[in-house]
Amino acid sequence: MKHTQEFKFEKIVVWQKAMDLGERLNELVERFPEKEKFNLSSQMLRAVDSVALNISEGSIGQSNLEFKRFMGYAIRSLAETVTCLHKANRRKYINENEFNAVYSDSFNLMNIMAAFRRNIK
Repeated sequence: MKHTQEFKFEKIVVWQKAMDLGERLNELVERFPEKEKFNLSSQMLRAVDSVALNISEGSIGQSNLEFKRFMGYAIRSLAETVTCLHKANRRKYINENEFNAVYSDSFNLMNIMAAFRRNIK
């Protein structure tokens, strides 16, 4: 979906990757048991959505210091997402291949986000 105008954050690669991860996890949690609908499924989706939400919110802030702070929130939300991923794997809601693929994407995103945060001046 391309628009004639773009918000600043739409051009940021870490935001784009966070959006992709959110959609990937949304597909995975669709298969979780009904009993997890208001528990792990909800928590995982809120955490992964917070990654992109914090990046966008921080990018339109008043200062780079504020942006760095919001990137820190995004990194924490990604760590929470990975913990939820571990729980889903331990509970056998996802298989080992799915876990490994999403874990690898999350690990790569974490590294990119940390580097991006360090480079905010």
